[in-house]
Amino acid sequence: MGFSDQRFDVNLSILFTELPLLERPAAAAAAGFTAVELWWPWIETPTPAQTELDALKKALDDAGTQLVGLNFYAGRLPGPDRGALSLPGEESDRFRANIDVAADFAASVGCKALNALYGNRVEGVAPAVQDELALENLVLAARAAHRIGATLLIETLNGTESPLYPLVSAPAGVEVVDRVNEATGLGNATFLLDLYHLSMNGEDLSQVIKTYAARTGHVQIADNPGRGAPGTGSLPLERLLDELTEAGYAGRVGLEYKPGDRPSAEAFDWLPVEARPAR
Repeated sequence: MGFSDQRFDVNLSILFTELPLLERPAAAAAAGFTAVELWWPWIETPTPAQTELDALKKALDDAGTQLVGLNFYAGRLPGPDRGALSLPGEESDRFRANIDVAADFAASVGCKALNALYGNRVEGVAPAVQDELALENLVLAARAAHRIGATLLIETLNGTESPLYPLVSAPAGVEVVDRVNEATGLGNATFLLDLYHLSMNGEDLSQVIKTYAARTGHVQIADNPGRGAPGTGSLPLERLLDELTEAGYAGRVGLEYKPGDRPSAEAFDWLPVEARPAR
C-alpha cells in the first residue's frame, strides 16, 4: 500500500489561496488533481447571489474537478471563528439560512459530503444551552444532507489552535455524531477524522483509527508540527493511512495543509503525479 493507493482531494481553502477562488480549480487540475473540497467560500454571507454560486460551479466544471466536500457557513474561517451552529442569535440564524443554500449547491455539483463546524464556546452562555442549539441545527443540517443523498460530517479540531472549540477529541466528536443520528434516525451523520488535529491533541492515532474507522465519513491530513505537506513533520502519515485502509475506510483523504513558503503547485512533490487524479 502507500500514498499511491489513496484517493486524495485538494482543499482549495488552504491550498492555492494565492489565487482568486475561481482560478483555484484549474490550478488544482494543472497540478494533476481532479477532486477538491472547500470551506464555505463566502465568509461574509451565508446566502451569496446565485450568480456567484453559478460562477463557482462553472469554474469547477471547466476545470474538470469534482467537489467532494463542502463546509456549511462557519463564520470567519480562516479567522477567529470555528463555526456558527452553536452560537445563539445572529450566527445561528445565518447558519440556518445557509443550510439549504449549501445543500442545493452541493447537489448541483454532485458533492456528497457537507461539513458542519460546531462553533466556539461563548462567554456568558451556558455550554448546555449551546449544545441544545447545536443539536437542533445539526438535525436540520442532517436532514438537508439526506435530502440530496449526502453525509453530514462532524469535525474535531485541536485545543491549541482552537481553545474555545469544545470538540477537541475523537470521542467528543463521535458523541455528537451519535446524538445527531439518534435524533434524526437517518444515520447519515459521520465523523471527520483529521489526523493533524488529533495529533495536536496528543491522541493515539492508531487507536483512534481502530476505534472509529467504521464511523468515519471523511479524512483530512497535514503533517505535524507545522501543518505542512506530508514529510515536512514527524507524523507517519503513509502508515496511518494504510491503517485506515486496513480498518475498512475506503473514502477520500483531503489534503488540508499549508504549502509553506512556496507556491501551492510545488507542495505536492511527495505524491507521484499518476496518484493524483480522482479514482
